[in-house]
Amino acid sequence: MENFVVISKQALYLALILTGPPVLVAMLVGLVISLVQATTQVQEQTLTFVPKLVAVVVAIAVAGPWIMTQLIQFTTQLFTSFPTLVQ
Repeated sequence: MENFVVISKQALYLALILTGPPVLVAMLVGLVISLVQATTQVQEQTLTFVPKLVAVVVAIAVAGPWIMTQLIQFTTQLFTSFPTLVQ
């Protein structure tokens, strides 16, 4: 049971770390767009959505290899320790 807790903590921590770059990029782009909207007084909803979507896609494309490496390492570690976990 304690192995399950350790693996669950590791998986949640990994998910938190791997979602960091796209979330941070979305927050920064949202902040910049909000500042632009506040200064120009243009309140268009699609103006916030499209740049954030493009920025998140670019962030995932840039961070994709690192994200995949982390996921492969975790999965490999999980599969190699699987026999000891099911005892």
